[in-house]
Amino acid sequence: MKLLRLALRTLRREWHLAELRTLAASLLLAVVALGVVATLASRVERGLLASAAELIGGDAGLSAPQALPQAYADEARRRELAVTRSARFPSVAFAGERGQLLDVDAVDRAWPLRGVLELAAHGSSTIGHGPAPGTVYLDHRALVALGLAVGQRVQVGGQQLTIAAELVREPDGGELVAMAPRAVMNLADAQRAGLLGVGSRAGHQLLVAGAPAAVDGWLAWAKAHPLPQGARLVTTEQTQERMRSAFDRAGAFLRLTALLSALLAGVAIALAAQRYARRKTPEIALLRALGTARGRVIGLLVATLAALAVPMALLGVLLALGVAEGAWRLAGTQLVHVPTTLPLLPALGAAAMGLAVLAGFALPPLARLAEVPPVAVFRASMVRRMRRVDTLYLVPALVALALIWSQSGSAKLAGILAASLLGVAVVAALLALLLLWLARRIAPGAHPALRLGLAALARRRALSTVQATALSLGLVALLLLAVVAPALLDGWRRELPADTPNWFALNLQDDQRADFTQRLQQLGARELNMLPLAMGKLTSINGTPVDRLHFADPRAKDWVDRQLRLSWTGTLPPSNRVIAGQWVGAQPPRAEVSIDTMWRDMFGLKLGDRMRFDVGEGTLDATVASVRQVDWSSFRVNFFLLLDPAHASGLPHTWLASFYLPRGHAEALAQLSRDYGNLSLVDVDALLDRVREIVGQVGGAVRWVLAFSLLAGALVLAAALATSAAERRHEAALLRTLGARRGQLRLAAACEFALLGLIAGLTSALGAAGAGWWLGRAVFRLDGFMPPLAPLAGAALLSAVVIMLLGLAGTRRVTRTSPMRLLREQ
Repeated sequence: MKLLRLALRTLRREWHLAELRTLAASLLLAVVALGVVATLASRVERGLLASAAELIGGDAGLSAPQALPQAYADEARRRELAVTRSARFPSVAFAGERGQLLDVDAVDRAWPLRGVLELAAHGSSTIGHGPAPGTVYLDHRALVALGLAVGQRVQVGGQQLTIAAELVREPDGGELVAMAPRAVMNLADAQRAGLLGVGSRAGHQLLVAGAPAAVDGWLAWAKAHPLPQGARLVTTEQTQERMRSAFDRAGAFLRLTALLSALLAGVAIALAAQRYARRKTPEIALLRALGTARGRVIGLLVATLAALAVPMALLGVLLALGVAEGAWRLAGTQLVHVPTTLPLLPALGAAAMGLAVLAGFALPPLARLAEVPPVAVFRASMVRRMRRVDTLYLVPALVALALIWSQSGSAKLAGILAASLLGVAVVAALLALLLLWLARRIAPGAHPALRLGLAALARRRALSTVQATALSLGLVALLLLAVVAPALLDGWRRELPADTPNWFALNLQDDQRADFTQRLQQLGARELNMLPLAMGKLTSINGTPVDRLHFADPRAKDWVDRQLRLSWTGTLPPSNRVIAGQWVGAQPPRAEVSIDTMWRDMFGLKLGDRMRFDVGEGTLDATVASVRQVDWSSFRVNFFLLLDPAHASGLPHTWLASFYLPRGHAEALAQLSRDYGNLSLVDVDALLDRVREIVGQVGGAVRWVLAFSLLAGALVLAAALATSAAERRHEAALLRTLGARRGQLRLAAACEFALLGLIAGLTSALGAAGAGWWLGRAVFRLDGFMPPLAPLAGAALLSAVVIMLLGLAGTRRVTRTSPMRLLREQ
């Protein structure tokens, strides 16, 4: 208790010191940056789960090709969960002489349990539930195709139904694509019309909603009982998986920005702690001379640090929660309307990480104070005789690596970032040492001011190297955040330009291709991409039937049992990249197949393996010739398996096409569907809009974190430039005593800081460019990404100027030091 009181008294007495305030501010920024991102990420994840529930219409459910047993609904009601039943099937609607294939949802009056069913009628929109018996909702495409309006009647399944409203938006089971115009009718009407009988193509669904614990209990109960044949559980996590690529990139961006902010704060803490340790050296030497034990000295330092850290960490938690709540309310994104509570655990975890950063970066220089000998009270030179190599200085590196590993969520991201920062530190230190070596050789013949600046750097060789390294690390983190991260976001946006294909056409026949292409061109469609499509089954690998093979990946069994989509082309598709083997073109001597990386990993395939496919009434044996990395986010026509056209073109097939068509062509597309009765048009605009919204949300979050990063970067600069303030003040007094003018001292300081800034700017620009290129290719999968070199070069030059100006501003008092000060200090 006495130690704590002494620590509090010491903290109160020394609070005016810039080093302690820098330590406090750095810790605060680290906790706030990590806490804001962790809190927002947790809340967005909860919001996405709630949003996924809105997509499927409930919190969980069961889907099957036949009507589901009543026991599942009874169990849900026993757990006080709301229940709804629905069925989805294709059906043709008629209005006069017109007919149109529809994707029909037959629902009860409770549907949907989650999400929004938005309807429009007579110029106004409303939020409703399932239609009443005898009525139906049709979407705009269906109304246009059938030439109908709200209030008129349409025939569905042999029944005349009244169109009660236009269907604007509905929960779609997480499919996010529309194979045909949509309709929603009453479940009882569909049952009376025989649309859900034996042999129908309907898919049945039972959805539940309620308290999370009750939903989890119902899911556990359902998993514990044998599911009906062909049935599968429907969960929000499965729906979220459909957007996994976008979510993974979003998480990588957020983690990268928070991590760099925390590392910046750690560098500032290390510099401030080192300067604070030097200031405390005479006091510790006096305590040791008065008989204070080494353990008590360490205890006092740790207690003082804890008395500073705990209030700052708690304040950081409160600020992080407040900023996260404000960002959530002001974001104005799709997920804001989702009611999620403010999570506390992520911010508390950020406080723990902030304390770990403080302990890891600040304790090594402070712990070395315990080794200050008592005789240092009389001879300051004894302090410099302490051992130079200390394993304690491995602690900051280990803490940084642990922080990178824990926050990155990806071994690849952690490795790239750690290697880049280590490379920057090594190069900066080597450049500083090279400059100091050159200084001894060029200083004698240089300009007096430059000679003084070089001499000042050379006298403080270790300190100058530390300053250059710290400034380089701080600047590379800032450049990654301020220049490279926005460029990465822009590269992600450019992957989904305004003319990204938003429609797919299925079941196109050979003799329809030319006319279909011409019709699309007349409508103004762009980015048309077309490939053949054959359906087949994988029957053997290297001569062994697949049903006798054991695969480590559980997904492989599912793929073996299903029909596979095969295609062929003589040229490598635009969104594909060969990473193993060789693309052989259109005329290989034997049948060959190119596989996607997922198939390679899932089946354990390698180049040269033989695969047999049953297609129609024939078989095809093909050798694995190459492995491709496929950009599935391109929304082009892509396949896991690509055969060569010389051996596959005779297989029975249709054509699959993707194209971009601006909105507002509902009537023309409806006419196209009528003219090509076999054609299925798939609208993916909803999926594209969702991905673009995620990109926008990530951009907003990155801007929030960047504000904290800039503050942390400013602390790094201030702490690095202040590390030599005491020595510089002493030297200025000595030079003034020897007759140096203030202008000469100011010019010498400008030369010194310009050289430091040049080293830091050059190293950080090269490091940010290399790390950005590496991150863009390996983590964010932007194959054509190149960091913006011109902005990085400009930022490096600006950094050198800013460092010089900040250094001059910080040395104004130094150049004005009176010569009498030196005399008083002796």
